[in-house]
Amino acid sequence: MATRTDAPTRREQILKEAARLFAERGFHGVGVDEIGAAVGISGPGLYRHFAGKDAMLAELLVGISDSLLTGAKRRLAEAEGVAGSGAGPGAGSGAEAVLDSLIEGHIDFALDDRPLITLHDRELDRLRDADRKMVRQLQRQYVELWVGVLREVYPAVAEPAARSAVHSVFGLLNSTPHLGRPGALPGRTTTASLLHRMARGAFAAVAAR
Repeated sequence: MATRTDAPTRREQILKEAARLFAERGFHGVGVDEIGAAVGISGPGLYRHFAGKDAMLAELLVGISDSLLTGAKRRLAEAEGVAGSGAGPGAGSGAEAVLDSLIEGHIDFALDDRPLITLHDRELDRLRDADRKMVRQLQRQYVELWVGVLREVYPAVAEPAARSAVHSVFGLLNSTPHLGRPGALPGRTTTASLLHRMARGAFAAVAAR
């Protein structure tokens, strides 16, 4: 994920370049040799790390779904830990702070892992049934975590409406691949701030109905 600060392993380098190439040219438009060349190894050398392109695609799509869920759970646990300690004024912000933290985490993904969004939209159906089911299961858990937090912030919002709102905000945040080339966008801080305000505005609009 983008928040990682240590040097990526060769396996992670391969996955990053595979995601970029798959997103740019489609899964069937990229060969193993091209992925290998992008990381400085021979195509056959990739088979020391992955069984093939299908395995790379599965690890990318299952991996990002798992990473989003794990990150969201961590943010929730950290916020609950602060609230439980009674430390500082931030502890009183409760679910509002958790919701903001979840939005920030998803924005980091949407801005820093744009090829994976494109890959998910185009190639999810290419996964084996077991891998696709795993992705869907992880995504459902991620959505339900958000729904629970959203309903703490806005108790009057019914569960179906909250779930629809969460899906809608994901659609908004995950639109980043369609915003133009990275150099054509405002600065990252400006873009992140705009997306955050739009997400909170969407949730507030649902609560105001």
